[in-house]
Amino acid sequence: MTVLNSVFNWLMKKRIHQIELFKKYPNEVQEEWFEKLISAAEHTEWGKKYHYKSIEHLHQFKERVPIQTYDTLKPYIERMLKGEQQILWPSEIKWFAKSSGTTNDRSKFIPVSEESLEECHFKGGKDVFTLYCNHHPDSRVSTGKILTLGGSHQISQMNADTFFGDLSAVIMKNLPLWAEFYRIPKLDIALIENFEEKIEKMARATIGANVTGISGVPTWNIILFKRILEITGKKNLLEVWPNLELYFHGAVNFTPYFEQFRQLIPKENMFYMETYNATEGFFGIQDLEEHGEMLLMLDYGIFYEFLPMEHLGEEHPVTLTLDEVELHKNYALIISTNSGLWRYMIGDTVRFTSLAPYRIQITGRTKHYINAFGEEVIVDNADRAIDEACRQTGAVISEYTAGPIYFSDNKSGGHEWIIEFERQPAEFERFVDLLDQTLRKLNSDYDAKRFKDLALHRPLIHKAPQGTFLKWMKLRGKLGGQHKVPRLANNREYLESILEQIGDEVQLRRA
Repeated sequence: MTVLNSVFNWLMKKRIHQIELFKKYPNEVQEEWFEKLISAAEHTEWGKKYHYKSIEHLHQFKERVPIQTYDTLKPYIERMLKGEQQILWPSEIKWFAKSSGTTNDRSKFIPVSEESLEECHFKGGKDVFTLYCNHHPDSRVSTGKILTLGGSHQISQMNADTFFGDLSAVIMKNLPLWAEFYRIPKLDIALIENFEEKIEKMARATIGANVTGISGVPTWNIILFKRILEITGKKNLLEVWPNLELYFHGAVNFTPYFEQFRQLIPKENMFYMETYNATEGFFGIQDLEEHGEMLLMLDYGIFYEFLPMEHLGEEHPVTLTLDEVELHKNYALIISTNSGLWRYMIGDTVRFTSLAPYRIQITGRTKHYINAFGEEVIVDNADRAIDEACRQTGAVISEYTAGPIYFSDNKSGGHEWIIEFERQPAEFERFVDLLDQTLRKLNSDYDAKRFKDLALHRPLIHKAPQGTFLKWMKLRGKLGGQHKVPRLANNREYLESILEQIGDEVQLRRA
């Protein structure tokens, strides 16, 4: 272990220097990666179609290659799933990450190249520890194990040499030996497809280990933690793992979960580190002590473009490069990657909190918002409003979702919420008012529509029984991995589904 730690410390110092370089020369680094990607793919079917060989400037790339979605790339990916090569990327691709995004219920299979594994996903994992240890030189995280709660893995039936699974499972299946040494539990447990069976076996397999760090989606980690406390009879996780010091998380905004984690891990210097590791690539890592923004990682084999949200839906929208973005504006993220995703809109929206260096916050999804009446409420608005209402009423939530109430019988519309509380608010009506008031402060469009209840009335909030969202996700086959509860929708699909599930179980309370 001492030799491994010495090697790690040497590599960490070298990597910190490289990170400082791309922070100092961000545009040059991005330009270099753009040229590398175009050059690498010029002899692929895609590269020949769009004449990559003659591309000399970025504006030519933008003019020739339309912005892509999964649907537009799907015919190429389906051929790759059957074993065809040299389609979108030159090197052999046999791994595909099955998307757990909530844009729709259709499965997406994202190609994962060897270059992407090495230069993006694995590099991102190493950088998490590099940045953490750089800020915490006395850290003992490398003396123990990292508990990882990921997805499942299965072999594609379309081709014997083609494999797919949740991104976390694809990564674990391909981990280098040094990384596997630090991870717990063993693969035969980590890759169990049945989520409830996996939770039970993970809990029993990790109780006696020296766990110093944890990685995963907060929703599913909380379920694992509670099962561990049930088995051990302990009051909190520090009684199980006294050396626990780091939790790194992603996929959802951590703010609504923080109070639950604080109760489960009552440690003042416990560090929570946010990462932006999507199915399509590893994009950002929290590099400051303060929570809430991440350094955009610029040397992972990804070229970034940013589409201003006001241009979303236009036939030929103009995208921006790093040197053109502005602070505190919402952009749809567009990426070109070393797995063959070209000008691909991943569905996430971000805003920049710093331009030197470039730091971002995830604000939501391009299809996860409520705009039935021109109010344009995004997930970031909802998360912050929930947090403020919880803070002032002592409430703790487990999950929530919201959608529109449409105009009817000359009545104004509104927003309908289903909230599962871990701890009920001291005053429920005040909670509703605080949520509403905070949304009005954060979002001028929402505020305008709420004026005298002309377009939007006071939010209608249902209190759901504990376990509601877990049951609902299970019915949808969305347990575990990177699956997450959809926070907002511009229709009533999720609302109606959940209300139907809980309608016979409890008398819903109305605001």
